[in-house]
Amino acid sequence: MKKTVWTFGLLAGAVLSAMMLLTLPFMHQIGYDKGLVIGYTTMVLAFLMVFFGIRSYRDNMAGGTVSFGRALAVGSLIVLIASLCYVATWEVIFYKLSPNMMTEMKAFQVQHARESGGTPQEIQRKVAEAERFAEMYRNPAVNIAFTLIEPLPVGLVIALVSAGILSRKRRSREAGVPALAG
Repeated sequence: MKKTVWTFGLLAGAVLSAMMLLTLPFMHQIGYDKGLVIGYTTMVLAFLMVFFGIRSYRDNMAGGTVSFGRALAVGSLIVLIASLCYVATWEVIFYKLSPNMMTEMKAFQVQHARESGGTPQEIQRKVAEAERFAEMYRNPAVNIAFTLIEPLPVGLVIALVSAGILSRKRRSREAGVPALAG
């Protein structure tokens, strides 16, 4: 199981990391709103490795059958490894490659509030909110936690769906056919 989890986790993590490294330099041209769409689309595509990883484990290691619980465990571990790759890449970008990223993000939020026709009080509230978030985000533990909650829920949903689709042990019992050991 370790080889499967590491292989597919690192593949998914490489896709997540590569896309982040490719798109962040062009964020001014892309825009932060479109960047979110690109980012989450990339996550869904990268987490297809969860499906293939569970299927590989089922077919090559578990004798063609896997329980829902084992499939979910394999998928969740793949998601965890890929998400940690994502976090590691973000930390390098945030602290080393683009240390002024937070200033740019604050400016975008304030500009967005102004363009959306907010009152001066709303704009001031948005500025204060952006300042509080920036202060919290400077703490590496908070930074890591916020970054981890971006891909993790997406991946866990995909792991759950993939486990449901690929688990054969449960289906064999429901049909009245004894399940193979696995």
